[in-house]
Amino acid sequence: MNILDTMRTGPVIPVIVIERLSDAVPLARALVAGGIRVLEVTLRTPQGLQAIEAIANEVEGAITGVGTITHPQDFKRARKAGAVFGVSPGLTPELIAAARDSALPLLPGVMTPSDVIAARAAGYTELKLFPAQQAGGIGMLKAMAGPFPDVTFCPTGGISAATAADFLALRNVACVGGSWLTPPDAVAGKDWARISELARQACALARPARPSQSA
Repeated sequence: MNILDTMRTGPVIPVIVIERLSDAVPLARALVAGGIRVLEVTLRTPQGLQAIEAIANEVEGAITGVGTITHPQDFKRARKAGAVFGVSPGLTPELIAAARDSALPLLPGVMTPSDVIAARAAGYTELKLFPAQQAGGIGMLKAMAGPFPDVTFCPTGGISAATAADFLALRNVACVGGSWLTPPDAVAGKDWARISELARQACALARPARPSQSA
């Protein structure tokens, strides 16, 4: 599955931070039960790689990716753990080379038009706008649509259940990333039913048909 297909699998990619390894599988199962299959498990904690391995091996239907890739060695380690795609907050020549070497499909982060030009020159036309709100949010994405009509975005950072639909309404947005599907208190309390319900609500976010709207 390529990155664009992954992005189009659902409207929201949850940004998952695992503090306790024992939470990884039940959390992933709760999200999948609610209809969210694409899961970005970040490397923000030491449990990240083990969590990816556990989810990839034990959660049927999950499309498990690795997030917060910031070092070249992250690619091979994540692929070995079972990740099928990667997400980075930015892009460097070293990360580009490592991504190509590992053959792990990558959704790289960008924040400015110059970042987009550099990413596109490296062959990437599916990009993560990060941090989305700080980068200009909806206004920035609308501005990007003109000079970069071939680029599709997954804005991430500062997006909530209340604002996600506004981002998804843009023609150059395939999905959004967000952490609201996995509230820390729900995870700490093992309230998997609540997380499944949040996933169902996220799945209900649909791109409205507006033929006359510009991005």
